[in-house]
Amino acid sequence: MSLSRASIVPTGRAALLVAAAAPAAVLVAATAPGAWVAAPIIALALVLLVLLDARLAGRAVLAELTTPPDVEVGEDSWLTARAAFAGGRPRAAAMALATDARLLDGGRGEMALAPGADEAGAWAGRLAYRPSRRGTGEIERLWLRWTGPLGLGARQLVQPLGQQVRVWPNLAAVRSPALQAFLRNAEFGLIARRMRGEGSVFEALAEFEPGMDKRRIDWKSSARHMHLYAKEMEAERNNQIVFAFDCGQAMCEPVGGLPRIDRAVSAALTTAYVALKAGDKAALFGFAARPELFTPFVTDARQFRRLQQAAAGLDYHAQEPNFTLALATLAGRLQRRSLVVVFSDFTDPTSAELMIESIGRLTSRHLVLFVTMADEELDGIATAEPAGMQELAMAVSADALLRQRALVLSRLRRLGVDVIEAPHEMIGSRLLDAYLAIKRKGAIG
Repeated sequence: MSLSRASIVPTGRAALLVAAAAPAAVLVAATAPGAWVAAPIIALALVLLVLLDARLAGRAVLAELTTPPDVEVGEDSWLTARAAFAGGRPRAAAMALATDARLLDGGRGEMALAPGADEAGAWAGRLAYRPSRRGTGEIERLWLRWTGPLGLGARQLVQPLGQQVRVWPNLAAVRSPALQAFLRNAEFGLIARRMRGEGSVFEALAEFEPGMDKRRIDWKSSARHMHLYAKEMEAERNNQIVFAFDCGQAMCEPVGGLPRIDRAVSAALTTAYVALKAGDKAALFGFAARPELFTPFVTDARQFRRLQQAAAGLDYHAQEPNFTLALATLAGRLQRRSLVVVFSDFTDPTSAELMIESIGRLTSRHLVLFVTMADEELDGIATAEPAGMQELAMAVSADALLRQRALVLSRLRRLGVDVIEAPHEMIGSRLLDAYLAIKRKGAIG
């Protein structure tokens, strides 16, 4: 990197020294007016001292920032800075950054550099950060500042960077040891064993054992062999699963430090990964005021990266979603019965009316699973002990909103929709459990 010319600036220590000298100058002017010439001499001496100290800081021969090209939303990562100086004796060094707001809070960050902190003996430092939204974030420029041995003068350079960091959906749950162990040992894990349960495809006959469902007894075979036999059914494979994301305003609000849509994407990708391992197909559908994304069905776990890349493109929209247009478009593109997982949220029953009607029409041909995150803030307000009339009024209003929310979810259940409402940290496991239960019953096909 070619370095720009550094400017000389006074430090905070120099400013304190000037502030301390000001009362002395006033005292001299008051007690010995003839000695006023001492004040500008002292000021000039301070300026010269600042310039000399900045000169003794040397010049920067290296200023670079190392960034990981790919990070995941909500996961900790680090920016590593390096600097090297020649021709002087720097006392301290620091680097400041201007970035996209999705990378650093407020779009800026600062880190101190330590001398000889890397193998080459250069000054180095690290800045921890946690991306708050998906997309491509840019680190626009850096400021490098280093002070002289007296700490009075400093040199500073500004360098444009334009480095980009891609922020992907969070796949921590997919990589978790618990899920990997489950996939190794479960019915459809790495050992290609068929999933037996309450499916619709006949697999084999097995001796009836206590605890089995009596409805599974094959009476003709049992009579022929003079022994009780039960049917073992295989869960169907090659089912279509569509994860539909509401990318509207309510889903872009944060919960636990991340937008709800990002929580939903992580839960959906975890379930999609398991579904692909189980032999099913998975696709993503995103919408706000109009449909934004509809991926082709992915049929192999080795193509899971395609789903992750598509999910990274789901944008954030500060607008109300159009459920009528979105779900009608989705229904028109699905040629066979599918499991449709809808991630959404709502603030009042009025805004949920069109959602209920649209999902109701979807249930005539498809199995629908509605996933929403519990409103922990409303729960806290409704259950908190009021300290005054204002808190009491807030608790009553919050309780009314929670009752209306429960009414909307009950209406969805009466339409035959499976509803998952859970805290944000539990929706991934609850969704996975629901998928496995549906898979065992063979309810999709």
